[in-house]
Amino acid sequence: MADIRGKKKSQARKRRHRRIRNHIQGTEQTPRLNVYRSLTNIYAQVINDDEGHTIASASTVDSEVAKQITGEMDKTEQAKLVGQVVAERAKAAGVEGVVFDRGGFRYAGRVAALAEAAREAGLKF
Repeated sequence: MADIRGKKKSQARKRRHRRIRNHIQGTEQTPRLNVYRSLTNIYAQVINDDEGHTIASASTVDSEVAKQITGEMDKTEQAKLVGQVVAERAKAAGVEGVVFDRGGFRYAGRVAALAEAAREAGLKF
């Protein structure tokens, strides 16, 4: 029963993401900040959809970020760190503003923490 429920849940998230993507597109001037959240990790990419290129990315499995994660950090604090790192990398690549793509996830918890940290680090959205 858990597999069936989990499959329906992931399919619903994918439907929500498709719906969001119908309205959001990253351009060269304002690329898309995409977020994916798994049970253990969180991933963020700044994407130019016109060319299909990833401009900057960060995640909890990224070697530089993983070194900064300590044992006592909870997943929300890890998401804040990922948001800060992806914003720094995007600014280094010349990106000032982005459109936020929450990936079908609710704007709460780790997704919101990542977004707020990216804003504090200087990304505008």
